[in-house]
Amino acid sequence: TVPVVGGRAGTTIVPLLSQAQPHTTFTDEERDALTHRIMFGGDEVVKAKDGAGSATLSMAYAGAEFADKVMAGLSGETGVTECTFVESSITEAKFFSSPVTLGKEGVEKIHDVGAISDHEKKLIADMMPDLLAQAEKGFKFAKES
Repeated sequence: TVPVVGGRAGTTIVPLLSQAQPHTTFTDEERDALTHRIMFGGDEVVKAKDGAGSATLSMAYAGAEFADKVMAGLSGETGVTECTFVESSITEAKFFSSPVTLGKEGVEKIHDVGAISDHEKKLIADMMPDLLAQAEKGFKFAKES
């Protein structure tokens, strides 16, 4: 399992490979290649389908996994933690995907990203302007609609 924080598109998707479970180490080249595949996996699927579809199965699977976690929390299971895109104050972005604890009332606690590598810190810093711009575009759209 690899926590993924940040946003939901391209470079704003930041996998925290340093927190992979079970713990795994990567060379810099392996880390960079895997990070890119996680960030742009949806694009890779579209390309593999030669433009004739999208990564809907991947999104559906992720949605089902998340729904299972939500239901576990709502049913009283404790210690249910999952990354999700939430309104947050852990970064300068108003909305940020981060680990949350899920419980009987939904999101019980929003966690910071925890101990991360210098490489991951740089990925977050580098993507933040894009994430902020994407959010601003969404706010503007909602206001004008």
